[in-house]
Amino acid sequence: MPYRVPTALELNETERAELEAWARRRKTAQALALRARIVLHAAAGRSNTAIATELGVSKHTVGKWRERFAGLRTDGLLDEPRPGAPRRIGDEQVTSLIDRTLSTHPDGATHWSLRVMAKATGLSASTVGRIWRAFGLQPHRSETFKLSTDPLFAEKVRDIVGLYLAPPDRALVLCVDEKAQVQALDRTQPLLPLRPGQVERRTHDYARHGTTSLFAALDVKAGTVIGRCFPRHRAVEFRQFLDAVEAAVPPDLDIHLVLDNSATHKTKLIRHWLAKRPRYHVHFTPTSASWINQVERWFGLLTERALRRGVHRSVADLERAIRAFIDTTNAEPKPFRWVKTADDILASVKRFCLQALGASTMEEALARTSESGH
Repeated sequence: MPYRVPTALELNETERAELEAWARRRKTAQALALRARIVLHAAAGRSNTAIATELGVSKHTVGKWRERFAGLRTDGLLDEPRPGAPRRIGDEQVTSLIDRTLSTHPDGATHWSLRVMAKATGLSASTVGRIWRAFGLQPHRSETFKLSTDPLFAEKVRDIVGLYLAPPDRALVLCVDEKAQVQALDRTQPLLPLRPGQVERRTHDYARHGTTSLFAALDVKAGTVIGRCFPRHRAVEFRQFLDAVEAAVPPDLDIHLVLDNSATHKTKLIRHWLAKRPRYHVHFTPTSASWINQVERWFGLLTERALRRGVHRSVADLERAIRAFIDTTNAEPKPFRWVKTADDILASVKRFCLQALGASTMEEALARTSESGH
């Protein structure tokens, strides 16, 4: 079967302005915004494969909307009338509802609910729910985020991701951090175990039996972990942990430590320890970017599998559970597979800023990234 060359698209000024508005306007239905982006990329001369990869859709989807636009122009990107009974809710009512959801809030509340919006608009709660689902709106949900303001954000991302994707020869890359104030918790009443037809149940309240602080170093390539528990998490304890790392790693290899910006890692005591050992190279993560330190993911597994549902009646009991999890990890180590390049990460942050915060905020948040030429 001969290869079919994609239809080349050319846009006039009016079409380009309309497509860019659809792609950028936050009140546009996401399906229409996606189609507009596909056409804009196609008009820029990009292939269907490149567009599909960029936007996370199939080549068939890209080809469909490229051809639809070529034949019907912007009208071809709009949804066609569907069979069945005629709509009783007009486009004006839908637009008014969406604008109200995005731009206002009810008196005495922070967000709209189905019933409150139904009462305010005169529509039924089920109709409001269908419109919200169609536009991907969930006013009852809220998530958190934080953008790093580190002036060297781009440089640090490139440095650390480079270690993950292309580790230096004859060197170990260790992701190091501490999980402080891990609590030994015991439930106030006996656990009701899992059984057919019933999930495991426990009381919501608990008794505290002290805390411990875990220092851990994850070998990025091997997936093994060096871990030590201490009563506190000061520079003194961190130096003792570094001594444990020094005793555990081969003496003929360079050691690259990925650390966050905790004051514990930058004291005079630690600087002197590192200065006496030139084979150690420190790589600090950007501020407010702990996600780039792979040991944080291991801490998440530790919490999920060994701590959150555990019953620990003493600190010693808690530390035994932590050591058991470390031993299990090292018995069958499974390194995390890092797939994102630094360019992918920086592009993702830029897209998030453009979509969620607006261009002006993005420029402020990533000004230093841009100045670095990334």
